[in-house]
Amino acid sequence: MKYKPYHYQAYATQWIIDKKKSALFLEMGMGKSIATLTAILELMYDYFDVAKVLVIAPLRVASTTWEEEVEKWDHLKGLRISKVLGNEKQRVAALYRKADIYIINRENVTWLVERFDSDWPFDMVVIDELSSFKSSKAQRFKALKKVRPFIKRMVGLTGTPAPNSLIDLWPQIYLLDGGERLGKTVTGYREKYFLPDKRNQMIVYTWKLKEGAEDAIHERLSDICVSMKAKDYLELPDRINNVISVELPMKAKEQYDRLEKELILSIEEADVLAGSAAVLANKLLQMANGAVYDEDGEVKPIHDEKLKALDELIETANGNPVLVFYGYQHDKDRILKHLKKLKPRILQTDQDIKDWNQGKVQVLLAHPASAGHGLNLQTGGNIIIWFGLTWSLELYQQANARLWRQGQKQSVVIHHIIAKDTIDERVMKALEDKDVSQAALMEAVKARMNQYKEGLPHG
Repeated sequence: MKYKPYHYQAYATQWIIDKKKSALFLEMGMGKSIATLTAILELMYDYFDVAKVLVIAPLRVASTTWEEEVEKWDHLKGLRISKVLGNEKQRVAALYRKADIYIINRENVTWLVERFDSDWPFDMVVIDELSSFKSSKAQRFKALKKVRPFIKRMVGLTGTPAPNSLIDLWPQIYLLDGGERLGKTVTGYREKYFLPDKRNQMIVYTWKLKEGAEDAIHERLSDICVSMKAKDYLELPDRINNVISVELPMKAKEQYDRLEKELILSIEEADVLAGSAAVLANKLLQMANGAVYDEDGEVKPIHDEKLKALDELIETANGNPVLVFYGYQHDKDRILKHLKKLKPRILQTDQDIKDWNQGKVQVLLAHPASAGHGLNLQTGGNIIIWFGLTWSLELYQQANARLWRQGQKQSVVIHHIIAKDTIDERVMKALEDKDVSQAALMEAVKARMNQYKEGLPHG
């Protein structure tokens, strides 16, 4: 297929070519991969600036997306791909295969660094989903930090640079510039731009921005980070967000309140324990959904209100396919049992994706963590139901983008089943609040490209 880039894609390609370190904050469906591959092609064969490129990506994306892009576009046909995946023997064989681009999943980054150490062979590294390097304590970050001095060009790609807060930015930007913009240490970054927020004696759980810090951070990043929102450049379908409130039965609400207050709940001679704030939040989310694991890992049913709401939403869909996101294993099991007459499918294989896109699946169940990067499901349906919510803005946005993306022919309806007066309401608010923070970042480093907006191709 002949590549006719959108103007914003040509801009993104040139951004990578012009800068030794760069980040593209492009929302889902905007073609980050093709823009980056075109830049790699030019840097390799027109500028002779790089010889060996490493792409680090989520496993499913590493397995399929990048290779499919190379095979799809005529101008990329000459690029040789080697996928460093599978068992160690397969990975080693892939490393010694002659290629231009080597693709590895992020879980094997530490292995790769340990194998090469100071003999690091890749002069350009692309991190697909840069936000997966948002923890400075993670082994993958520490490993890549070690070989950063040997890398001539770094590119970070993500649609969600600050999924939780601007604290998340430091490790990502450090991998790009070695600490030039946000400082050499995460401690220094925190001290310069943040104040302690929620804490327990000496332990700080959350941080809040100092006055003026947000603008200062954005300014520091503006020369290497470019941001583009899909709605500004693509013809996205309409999106309708809908909240379906359900009320817990009296007994279930009493059990919920007791656990929240006393951190322990006895059900059928078994105990549900919540020994910390994080565990409590997790247990309360489970109870809001309708069941909870006790201390032995057994499932204790609490109520069926969300299942009833799910029935109504599926009935209202009039036979149209629905994509249902669940939070816990017991959610999935209860939904499968409850809807068995409809023969619901779980999103697991490429065949599931194919059948969904061909309209052969009425109800497709997916966990947001398994339905994220690189999955195109928009031709199979336009209705999403959140049976159980996630705290992660990144997972939430990525999951919704499976249907709400370019190529979708209908308005996308996103239903959220929310248990009234429970933690569900707080999660919805947290997702909204995080989005405000991230939206501010995206806006601040947004490409000022009004001159490119006119005459954008359609389709």
